Amino acid sequence: MAEEPRWVIRPMADPTAVAEPFPRGPLALHRTLPAYAVSPLTELPGVAQRLGVGRVYLKDESNRFGLPAYKMLGASWAGVMALEARLGTSLSPWSNLDALRSRLSALGPLTLVAATDGNHGRAVARLARWLGLEAHILVPDDMTPARTDAIRSEGAKVTTVAGGYDEAVARSAALENERTLIFSDTAWEGYEQIPRWVVEGYSTIFLEAESQLEARSTPLPNLIGVQIGVGALAAATVHAAARWGARVAATEPAGAACMLASAEAGQIVNLPHTPTSIMAGLVAGRPSLTAWPTVSRGISLFIAVPDDRAQEAMRLLAAESVVAGESGAAGLAGLLEATSDPALRTALGLSSDTRLLLLNTEADTDPDSYAATVGRPASEVRGT
Repeated sequence: MAEEPRWVIRPMADPTAVAEPFPRGPLALHRTLPAYAVSPLTELPGVAQRLGVGRVYLKDESNRFGLPAYKMLGASWAGVMALEARLGTSLSPWSNLDALRSRLSALGPLTLVAATDGNHGRAVARLARWLGLEAHILVPDDMTPARTDAIRSEGAKVTTVAGGYDEAVARSAALENERTLIFSDTAWEGYEQIPRWVVEGYSTIFLEAESQLEARSTPLPNLIGVQIGVGALAAATVHAAARWGARVAATEPAGAACMLASAEAGQIVNLPHTPTSIMAGLVAGRPSLTAWPTVSRGISLFIAVPDDRAQEAMRLLAAESVVAGESGAAGLAGLLEATSDPALRTALGLSSDTRLLLLNTEADTDPDSYAATVGRPASEVRGT
């Protein structure tokens, strides 16, 4: 049976109550990394018309550092900060990766260990390769071969774990020792600092977007639509919303709605079932301990959508030459659901004055599935 959409409206949400100033360190670091480029910010008039709002902008994170997702932004900043902490001294200044690898040689052999539904693990594996370290990535047994193969292509050891993403997280945590560094973007009791650095790393998305809009003399967004899994990206989004005076609508899969369930309960809860969805990057059964305080107080709407809404969003973006995978299109999927309900439109203040920012967080990480959903391969959508 198909999952039904569900939502929780938070009329008292206030991003400014939990926001902290964006650090400038992550953006400075990212500018030094190979293949850094400001990701595109595109206006989507067709999507704006479909949603019945004034303007829609898309920050396209589907090609960061040559990877088909945004995760390297968090992984690189958190990685450098964590390795500095392990080394006990600052790694700065360094001018290139060769110099950074040389500074890190004092640590001796080290393996970065992470659990993933795909994109985070590949980013950690790429980071390890850049830094001359080993990587061991644990993946759930339902992850598609295309995503698993992509992680292996970075030179990482991949272990398949029976069960879902949460089981992979638990297995990865048990591997910590003096020669491994657990590198998760979700937090649990006793493991909180690295996930905080991951959130800081995502600030680059919004600082870039702010500069891009200011260069066009365009007002900043007053609504941000974000996809939400364990909550790291959503937490960074709340900080941006506070800076801009915007509301936030957060979308997750109906089959993996741990944030919505927690919002209903008023505290972090574990889903009583194994979460599932084609939006693989958002499949989680428990929110991140460090993200929850921010997202629970700063998000105006938690909405859980069925998989077919994500597929609809993929096709709508493809019509505007944007390649977005299932998770990448999820933020738009939630807004499509919201426009169909008068109460949700009112809660978000959707009107001709709405300036909406969406985030495309991944490309066609499963090319066959993408082509089947959209009706053509990504190369044709891009016109390449």
